[in-house]
Amino acid sequence: MRRIVFATQVVDPDDPILGAVVGKLRALAARVDEVVVLAMRAVEGALPENCRVRVFGADSRSARGRLYVSALRHELSPRPVAVVAHSVPLYAILAAPLARPARVPLLLWFTHWKRSRTLVLAERLSTAILTVNRRSFPLDSRKVFAIGHGIDTDRFACVEREDRGSIRAVALGRTSPAKGFETIARAAGIAGVDLEVYGPSVTDEERAERARLLGLGVRLLDPVPYSQVRELLALKDVLVNNMREGALDKIVYEAAATCMPVLASNAGFDDVLPPELWFPREDPDALAERLRTLTGMDRNSIGRELRERVVARHSAGHWADRVLEVAQR
Repeated sequence: MRRIVFATQVVDPDDPILGAVVGKLRALAARVDEVVVLAMRAVEGALPENCRVRVFGADSRSARGRLYVSALRHELSPRPVAVVAHSVPLYAILAAPLARPARVPLLLWFTHWKRSRTLVLAERLSTAILTVNRRSFPLDSRKVFAIGHGIDTDRFACVEREDRGSIRAVALGRTSPAKGFETIARAAGIAGVDLEVYGPSVTDEERAERARLLGLGVRLLDPVPYSQVRELLALKDVLVNNMREGALDKIVYEAAATCMPVLASNAGFDDVLPPELWFPREDPDALAERLRTLTGMDRNSIGRELRERVVARHSAGHWADRVLEVAQR
């Protein structure tokens, strides 16, 4: 019986930050006999029948850690194909004393620009590091495997958008300064393009940035449930992403999967976006020119080409296949 243990924070298809985890778990479930999910919180009925969820949510961090370790210890027999720690390096650190002596591969999925001491330790203790591409992991490590982003391309199906002459732009993401929303808003104003920005504010830094952006007149809206992101994208003509180097926002791939053109400043998207869809990160005038140029182009044709690239390199199926390949090396 092929089993895989998957540790994550949340299993909730509506969660605006982690809703995409559900699509990845479904792809893994289609390839193994059982997926055991360890999560702090989970919504019933979100996963296939061969997924079993163990919740380790608690009021304190130490209590959550004890519950997580206890659940993992129980699930290492019979021996799983691998333990996957999703996005949280601490999950890999806590798992290592149990998984490594049992000779169970410990895989850390991580895609972010921020280096930390916790991440350094997690890299040392993990068997392998899974990430989108070499640019999306901040440490120099021989353990890194680029496996794509794992987009549910069935859910994010292609949408034909009517050409209304003008374009409606959208930007999504947490209101971190790293997202560069101010540049996007200034460019939209210069180009005369309608822009909506959707994003949660989770940390104090993000809440401060939200207040600053609102003070600048940015049209900043509350995040939509993840299950409604595709419907939101279907109503817009272009996604604009200005994330700093080192992190690759999944929304870029999701938008491209719906056959939507994407303008981005991050070089890490070069396996999906052609040069004409790039702009310098802190140059609103250059971005405004890209927006004007896009107005007169065949955007549906551009979008179909982007979708083909996402399906080939970043689909959930491709991602799950690569997870299992790395686990069985």
